[in-house]
Amino acid sequence: MLTFFRSFMTSKVGLFVALAFLGLIALAFAAGDISSSGQFGGVAGGDRVATVGSRKISTAELSQGATNALDQVKQENPGLTMKQFVAAGGLTDALEQLIDRAAISVFGAEHGITASNRLIDSEIAQISAFNGPDGKFSQTAYQALLQQRGLSEAAVRQDIADSLVARQVLVPAAFGARMPKGLVSRYAALLTERRAGSIALLPSAAFVPKDEPDAAALAAFYTAHRADYTRPERRVVRYALFDDTAIRNVPAPTEAEIAARYSADKARYAPSENRTITQLILPTEAAAKAVLAEVTAGKSLAAAAGAKGLTTATLGPIARPALAAQTNEAVAAAAFSATPQKMAGPVRAAVGWALLRVDAIEQKPGKTLGQARGEITAAIAADKQHAALVEFSAKVEDEFDNGSSLGDVAKELGLTLQQTDPLTADGKVYGKDAPAPAELARVLATAFSMEREGQPQLAEIEAGKQFIVFDVSQITPSAAAPITEIRPQVMADLMLQKGSAAAKAAAEKVQAQAKKNSDLAAAMTALRVAGLPPVDRLEISRQQFAQQNRNVPPPLALMFSMAQGTTKILAAPGNRGWFVVSLAKIIPGDEAAIAPLLAQATTELSTVTGREYSDQLRKAIRDEAGVTRNQAAIDGVVRQLAGSN
Repeated sequence: MLTFFRSFMTSKVGLFVALAFLGLIALAFAAGDISSSGQFGGVAGGDRVATVGSRKISTAELSQGATNALDQVKQENPGLTMKQFVAAGGLTDALEQLIDRAAISVFGAEHGITASNRLIDSEIAQISAFNGPDGKFSQTAYQALLQQRGLSEAAVRQDIADSLVARQVLVPAAFGARMPKGLVSRYAALLTERRAGSIALLPSAAFVPKDEPDAAALAAFYTAHRADYTRPERRVVRYALFDDTAIRNVPAPTEAEIAARYSADKARYAPSENRTITQLILPTEAAAKAVLAEVTAGKSLAAAAGAKGLTTATLGPIARPALAAQTNEAVAAAAFSATPQKMAGPVRAAVGWALLRVDAIEQKPGKTLGQARGEITAAIAADKQHAALVEFSAKVEDEFDNGSSLGDVAKELGLTLQQTDPLTADGKVYGKDAPAPAELARVLATAFSMEREGQPQLAEIEAGKQFIVFDVSQITPSAAAPITEIRPQVMADLMLQKGSAAAKAAAEKVQAQAKKNSDLAAAMTALRVAGLPPVDRLEISRQQFAQQNRNVPPPLALMFSMAQGTTKILAAPGNRGWFVVSLAKIIPGDEAAIAPLLAQATTELSTVTGREYSDQLRKAIRDEAGVTRNQAAIDGVVRQLAGSN
């Protein structure tokens, strides 16, 4: 496969087009998680963050869009906070998406491209979060969930309408897009080219100064990099498990209950007979009689059917009532009056005429009340135990609703409380390489959504069998660790930063020297720094490079973006050092090796071309609509979401 082109397929362009097809609110509902952003009518700077043509985007829309976007990111990074999300530009991205969708909606309205109410209804009906117990769309569930999340139906419908209009506008722009053959050949040629060069590493550790900085410098560094030392939010969960063993003194089944259950299930305990039957359906009675004559003469039923282009069907083991329901009473009567391995019929079926052969008979004797007493007693006892467990659980919920604490309820009901170590939202024990207790897997997300400590809840671990009562006894907000607790780490990071700065200066010196004599190894030796790793000389094809997918080392990626005969420097992640990359030679690909790749390259690159067409249309629509931002209102939303008010 042409993995070289895969990065194009996951570009921001493609991501926007994909998100445009499903509204920000609808996307969160489809994922089963959407949060209410609260009321934002009072944000400083007004209730409008942007105006797109004639369409206004409110602070509430931006808040909801950012909240929903964070919910999506949390599926991959559960520990991410809203403050971190905003700092990383998440709110800006959410606003840009809202602006684009509003611009496309305005464009659609001006050109007669709309989403009908029936189409919106169809989209809503496909969101599983709105399904009832029967798995189908439920208006009651829909309204209840909107009320629970603090959303108006108008907002949800507008959100979905925008996404449907975006789909109608952007998708056709990509239809039929095709990259010219000359460009495809040029890109395909890149796949088989080879590059030869050298890579040198100057680790920061080799350039760390001998003297430690003073306290003022350390404090200044900590202040500037406080976000790097942020600890995730931690929560301590208290909980107790219980099942039906917690229920005592459940009344034993009475004789009257046993007799009533036996009477109610008398069909179950009556004698029964199941038969396995081979059936052949023919269009007319005459045809059925002709086949019956052949079988009577010694031909097998399957052979006789096959000669006429027909096949037999096996039914059962099946009881007479079930067979009558599946076919009709006449067929059932014939089948259950025939003897084993004998033919019955022809008999009029629901469609055509049936020939039947009884292959096997399974007779099951009935049970008297005395014979069935044991299993009936056990079943009633289990039902009573289950009912008592449900009643017990309801009592627990009532206790919580009436203001009782988890400790009070646990003591009253004789449950033993357990308490976890501090946990993080991703299900880990903070500071340890250990997971949270397995029994908390289904409730941990709920525990991290509780607004405060001491809000006990009840949940099912195993439906109808095992329950858990739990609350959060301690919440430690996400915050930077005090410098007094992490001074050695901060000192090491500061020293490494200083070493990185010195390593960069050395890398620039090596780069300048390499440009003069093209010998990277000689330039490294001239530094006269102990402990430097040897220069890595390599020759690699772009196909080998692409096969590494996301694991491509950054200096190798740089080598494949450089011009022949050049030398560049690159920072290693985390202040760990600097790379010096020198590209000596680019070896063109073999034309014969390119030919088999052209067809697939054309398909994949044409897809990219279509996405670029859609993106250009999106940008043109935005420019035509005109966008005015209200920065004061945007800043107000940032402050409220990031909690800096």
